[in-house]
Amino acid sequence: MIVRAVVRIDAPPRRVKGRAAVAVVLTALLTGACTAERPHRALPVSEQGRSDLIHAAEQVLVGRCLRARGAAGPPPRQEVLFGTGPAELSIRLATGYTVRAHTDGCLAEAQRYLYGDQARWFRAEVTVNNLRPEARAELREDAAYRAALARRDACADHDTACVRASGLEQLRTKLEPARLARVRAAHRDDLTTYDRLRDRAVQRAAGLLAGRPPEKGTPSP
Repeated sequence: MIVRAVVRIDAPPRRVKGRAAVAVVLTALLTGACTAERPHRALPVSEQGRSDLIHAAEQVLVGRCLRARGAAGPPPRQEVLFGTGPAELSIRLATGYTVRAHTDGCLAEAQRYLYGDQARWFRAEVTVNNLRPEARAELREDAAYRAALARRDACADHDTACVRASGLEQLRTKLEPARLARVRAAHRDDLTTYDRLRDRAVQRAAGLLAGRPPEKGTPSP
């Protein structure tokens, strides 16, 4: 069984036009069966490989937690997996959205094992995952971009020719790289924290899946 955990996102009080959207999704893979230990292997280099390793470890940790709490199911008890009550963690993004998460569920427990500090990881991951939407929101400061956006919004549904003629996509392609570079520079500390905690999670995940404790010298948060 696969269970997807979606972090709650509160929209800003005013409707924002355009396509700058916040895509903040945290996914936890859960199976009811026990996972066999894997032999030690070199750490993955690609970002996809690192993500796969971390998610595999999350799967093991969440499964252990659910079984320990008598909530493995099937189906697993959602309140034990994701947490209950008011969300303890929240962050308001520059785009106007607020993202919230719990700290009492099995998914949160797995994140604390892997990243060391769930709150710091939550803030860093949500911020880094939304740098592009933040940059696109800032594009509205450009008069030419606002005009192109207005032309695009005036197009009828599914009128692709009208959308192309608005020039919005071409202008976005031209302006976005510089805006994104400025946004990344403004969030340099968040990017550093994200990389550091993710490196820690890769080490912890590799140790867990190899059936041995993390090696000495593993970076700590």
